[in-house]
Amino acid sequence: MKTNVGLKGRFQIEHRNEAGELVGKYDFPNGIVDVGLNHILETEFNGGTPITTWYMALIDNGSFSALANADTMSSHAGWIENDDYTQATRPEWTAGTAATRAITNASTVDFSINATVTLKGIFITSVSTKNGTTGTLWSTAAFSANVSAVNGDTLKVTYTVSG
Repeated sequence: MKTNVGLKGRFQIEHRNEAGELVGKYDFPNGIVDVGLNHILETEFNGGTPITTWYMALIDNGSFSALANADTMSSHAGWIENDDYTQATRPEWTAGTAATRAITNASTVDFSINATVTLKGIFITSVSTKNGTTGTLWSTAAFSANVSAVNGDTLKVTYTVSG
């Protein structure tokens, strides 16, 4: 019996207001960009250096045109990062233990919004610096519809990679 790997990712987000009330739930797939997939192949088959810490960040709706497989942290002409959240750096995605061909974060990754924003999506990278342009971009994803948030809102993110 042969097994196809077919890696894919999925974001699930709870959007809560300042009072903790549910504003919305968003569930959508991501694309694993070329440099992300190449990193896995190099690490597993050519002895490359593993990335031990990953971070999440938000994609702003302003100037958005497209996500592309060729996007990297230093070159992603179709989108810009949104940094309107109180955390000093991009929040860390802490993976749990892999089981049943999937791995997910042990607790939610939270973004505490501190402005009025319109968000287009989310991405995962290896560098914690807000608006940083170095490191490895793993994946990008667009919400099925733009998400509007205001000061005091919190986005609670769960991310799962499966194959």
